[in-house]
Amino acid sequence: MNTTAERTTARAATPGATGSPEHAESWYAATARSSPERPPLEGEVTTDVCVVGAGFSGMVTALHLAERGYAVTVLEAARVGWGASGRNGGQLVNGYSRDLDTIEKRYGAEAARQLGSMAFEGADIIRELVKRYDIDCGLRSGGLFAAFNRRQLRELEQQKKEWEAYGHQGLELLDGDSIRAHVATDLYAGGLLDRWSGHVHPLNLVLGEAEVVESLGGTIHEHSAVTRVEQGERPVVHTANGRVSAKHVVLCGNAYLGDAVPALRDRVMPVSTQVVATEPLEQAVIERLFPSGVCVEDCNYILDYYRPTADNRILFGGGTIYGGVTPDDIVGKLRPHLARTFPELADARIDYAWSGNFALTLTRIPHMGRLNGPVYFTHGYSGHGVTTTHLAGRLIAEAIDGEPERFDAFASLRNYPFPGGRALRVPLTMLGAWYYLAKEKIGL
Repeated sequence: MNTTAERTTARAATPGATGSPEHAESWYAATARSSPERPPLEGEVTTDVCVVGAGFSGMVTALHLAERGYAVTVLEAARVGWGASGRNGGQLVNGYSRDLDTIEKRYGAEAARQLGSMAFEGADIIRELVKRYDIDCGLRSGGLFAAFNRRQLRELEQQKKEWEAYGHQGLELLDGDSIRAHVATDLYAGGLLDRWSGHVHPLNLVLGEAEVVESLGGTIHEHSAVTRVEQGERPVVHTANGRVSAKHVVLCGNAYLGDAVPALRDRVMPVSTQVVATEPLEQAVIERLFPSGVCVEDCNYILDYYRPTADNRILFGGGTIYGGVTPDDIVGKLRPHLARTFPELADARIDYAWSGNFALTLTRIPHMGRLNGPVYFTHGYSGHGVTTTHLAGRLIAEAIDGEPERFDAFASLRNYPFPGGRALRVPLTMLGAWYYLAKEKIGL
């Protein structure tokens, strides 16, 4: 291991620039499978379903519909997987950003039952697709929620009871000693091992899904930013150089949809998170720090998440910036967190650093629904996007194919715009975050 601290020169593409042509300069992009550049949309196209956005939500929706025999056209502003789907931590986190107890209190027992029955399905869908289509994306099993204190450990105990009540049988509570069998750090008072979780090279996963869509007859157009969606009985999706007329439209732009659909603009807020990847470490170091090879996320309100990679790096992420701003010094922001977790890596070289946006809802529950006519949307996974996007894609395909019940379980949940509009939503959300951070600091 190089013990000289070096800052990477790699920079992420600006998160808000939905038309940036290439992927962020990340470890994912540097190790991605080869992928052809798809031509932009030109002229007029007629199809069964037009999907806007070629991230996980869009690709999985298109894939399931193509499997069911639908003609599908996908429009992407940049490249397949350019946004959050190709930049995230790569962790298959089960559940939602709000626990099932909170969902029951807010929406009722039936809503909790319906959402609870689907809470672990997203990870299963990923495993099914990887196996069925032989997608090479480095899928590994096992994830760990790490608790800093007794209060967080009690919350994990409650989470275990809730999840087991909905059929999850792959959970194990760990104390301060047994957690070290999975991650070699002295930070934690215990944790919860989720054997149904795991981690993956997310960019390779979404690129593999895109290949499957095309093999099933679907068409993908990159560099085709949507400028307007003409709603109605036969919706039309417009780009700068073409338009698609479809029986159904599915909006999957998430944090990168921009102003193309004003009705959805204020229902989510872009939030940036940052990731670094260390230099390759010795195999013995990786095996000592991650004895079971699981991925880890801690239980803080603004959390750290990290995991080993296939080429023996540590991929370490964290930080939250409301509004989707990229910090000037990603390495400087995350290195202290890496050093706190693994002091021996305090001076490890950082080879890659990048930033990307996820979409946050005010309720922290995914926002799915329909607009005027046969126009569907899904967004706002609030930090649980790798798994929940895959669930959403299946649910939308079911709904379009005449089986709307499970989709409607989400669509029926009330969603609210962020208070204060664009001018005040960031400071108001920060006030809420400071409240929870203050509680953590004093141990409440």
